[in-house]
Amino acid sequence: MPTALVTHPDCLNHKTPEGHPEQVARLEYVLAALKGKDMLREEAPLASDELLLRVHPAAHLDAMRKASPETGRALLDADTWMSPGTLNAALRAAGGAARAVDMVMAGSVGNAFVATRPPGHHAEAATPMGFCIFGNVAAAAKHALDHHGLARVAIVDFDVHHGNGTQDLVQNDARILFCSTHQMPLYPGTGDPSETGAHGTVLNVALPDGAGGAVFRQVMEGQILPAVDVFAPEMIFISAGFDAHRADPLAGLNLVEADFAWATQAICDLADRHCGGRVVSCLEGGYDLAALASSAAAHVDILIQCAP
Repeated sequence: MPTALVTHPDCLNHKTPEGHPEQVARLEYVLAALKGKDMLREEAPLASDELLLRVHPAAHLDAMRKASPETGRALLDADTWMSPGTLNAALRAAGGAARAVDMVMAGSVGNAFVATRPPGHHAEAATPMGFCIFGNVAAAAKHALDHHGLARVAIVDFDVHHGNGTQDLVQNDARILFCSTHQMPLYPGTGDPSETGAHGTVLNVALPDGAGGAVFRQVMEGQILPAVDVFAPEMIFISAGFDAHRADPLAGLNLVEADFAWATQAICDLADRHCGGRVVSCLEGGYDLAALASSAAAHVDILIQCAP
């Protein structure tokens, strides 16, 4: 079966101020790097209220609609902006993640990569932050459970920043295992290993500034992958942030493309073992444009090779 590429032109209409790291060019570079790859292209739909209400209160949806500017830009927090195109872009990002779940569950594709923006893993239940508006991966995980009837899903987040939003949205749900590797200390300041969730289904592994591929692979093999293996999920989600790359300007880890490819292969191997290869990967961070593009391409190459 093919690998799906879920995206939408609306995600290019989320316009941040000049010099902002979460820029339109990020998605342009990723899509250019994936051009010509053997994938099934699918347009991301707008997220329904039903989908978003699985992880956000109605007040958050109302607040984001009210904050959406007709012209210019609106500042939601110190670094999270809305332009006239942001709301639809954010709805496509969450809707695209859920659409990827539907495609994988229907058996029309083996796995999927959701190339959208804004990212989602910092958005808490009622707080947009860290460039994020809605919890895309968390909403898709709940969709897999509640709409498709799965019993257990796992989320592996290898973005260099801790996915505080995803953790906030899933930590009380025993059906969801959330595993994160991230640099610490670093924004947003969460992700201490002592944070384990209400049911012990949160696993945070902090990496020191300067850590490279050897350390990353060690903690993946020693902690993250065994936890996923024991949990035996029926679908695996990846929060695929590529800002742990050594070229990234916002952090201090030293991963390279081969490390992301290795992690992707290891996750796909677990998916083969437990859930028929069902993997949905969603783009998160990555702010050096060339490194982002090459890392995303390496990640997707493995997804294509691993598609059942």
